[in-house]
Amino acid sequence: MKSSKRIYLKQNVKLEPLFNQWYAWVYLISPHTAAMYIANLHLKIMQSFIAAPQVHMSALKNPAMIGGPFIHYDASRAGDVRALMEKTIKEQSHMLQLAEAIKALEEMLANEATGFSLEPLYAKIPPALRGYVELVYDLNNHPSARFIEGLLYKSPYYNEASQSLALSLIEADDRAFVFSTPRLEDPSWLHVKRPFRNQAIDELFKMMYVPQPYDYIKELLGVADEHDNLFASFFTDEGLEEAPAYNGDSVRIRYYGHACLLIETRDVCVLSDPVISYKYENGVTRYTYADLPDRIDYVLLTHNHQDHIMFETLLQLRHKIKTIVVPKNCGLGPSDPSLKLALKHTGFNNVIEIDEMENIEVEGGFITSLPFFGEHGDLNIRSKTAYHINLQGKSIMCMADSNNIEPKLYEHVNEFIKEVDAVFLGMECQGAPFTWLYGPLLTKPLARKMDQTRRFDGSNYDRGIGIIDRFNPKQAYVYAMGQEPWLTHITSIQYTDESYQIVESNKFVADCRNRGLTSERLFGQKEIIL
Repeated sequence: MKSSKRIYLKQNVKLEPLFNQWYAWVYLISPHTAAMYIANLHLKIMQSFIAAPQVHMSALKNPAMIGGPFIHYDASRAGDVRALMEKTIKEQSHMLQLAEAIKALEEMLANEATGFSLEPLYAKIPPALRGYVELVYDLNNHPSARFIEGLLYKSPYYNEASQSLALSLIEADDRAFVFSTPRLEDPSWLHVKRPFRNQAIDELFKMMYVPQPYDYIKELLGVADEHDNLFASFFTDEGLEEAPAYNGDSVRIRYYGHACLLIETRDVCVLSDPVISYKYENGVTRYTYADLPDRIDYVLLTHNHQDHIMFETLLQLRHKIKTIVVPKNCGLGPSDPSLKLALKHTGFNNVIEIDEMENIEVEGGFITSLPFFGEHGDLNIRSKTAYHINLQGKSIMCMADSNNIEPKLYEHVNEFIKEVDAVFLGMECQGAPFTWLYGPLLTKPLARKMDQTRRFDGSNYDRGIGIIDRFNPKQAYVYAMGQEPWLTHITSIQYTDESYQIVESNKFVADCRNRGLTSERLFGQKEIIL
């Protein structure tokens, strides 16, 4: 197919970022964490499926098992999974060596770093890690390794050839859980061998509004002639007009689902934790990509979990985003990779780290980073923050999954934030055990009883209402619950009316309303004017 006719991208073209054909998120971008996930998750899941595909198929018939380590294919694809596994072992041998080196390094430090000088131990660092780590103690003589993450991105361990894109059309919300299943080659989707930083992605998604010739975008993405029929189906003769920028005198907040809020004045546009639906016919009312303005001044990212930093969305918005704000990272090890480095190496050029209680001046106000406790299984993770956004004198707290485990924290914060118009608080107050996410980073097993106590928990009713007692906002909203049907492929959440999270958030909303506050648990779509 040859064509110079100018065409538009359809609104329901789905982009899935892939790493070795697995759905990509931050821990598959940072080199040392990617190595651990390849070795301790991807290969193990594929080996399990090859050995017993029926076990995976049976497990996924139980809704409670959807988010587990089970591949969403039937037994007929076992050969393809085996081929991908063999390819991974061959092409990622250096990453497997890195994962082994990280395990060996931790064992060596545990056995030999006893409070005396660490200098003699440098000679015992596994070769794959030599020059990439500094050995350190804390003040209580507990040893650890500081990974030189910026240097790892310059090493063979960061290989953009492992990154690619899956393009397809999406017609409904029912997507399979993405983190446990590799993307096997299939005629229903187009495999584009381009790294995430490639500017062709920006050109493609600009075409939703600005037409380009078919041949132009085909060449940019490197699409072979044999895929013309599928690729051509992604385009239309009908384009969209950009959604108009908000021009009112107030502060407008639009809820796009989960923890995604678009906060606008006539001067500035702020988007938090963007996870956005495609546009197709569906019974749940929602805002989509088509409802976003042509310029997003600031994207605020709260923490490094898959449902808050979603590259599927971020890559599609990259051409609109002026600045991304992320929590400060302190190089604390594999459990806490740098968001700034991951974003910069995937094509986001203006990324700002913000420290706790630090301000960023914006047009008509400021954005403040607030301390964020909980939700990380008690791991020493620094890359997390809530945000206080003050625009035109209106005060908004976006608290994500903050867990009020220490009320004194908010007593101290309240000394600096007196008046609050609206609080947005996540109340997924009974989350998964921390090994559900961080298990592949462990170099020795954790007792199940310990794991069950260390969960991804946000605030329950008592803790949430404690925040309301402290700040006395005019409006209080529950968000970040993972309920929207277009999110289950990353959250695997399926609540009932009896679910603890629903019961607790219902109590929270009822209590707030009894106090005369505007309050609800957000779902789907909502517009709020302050």
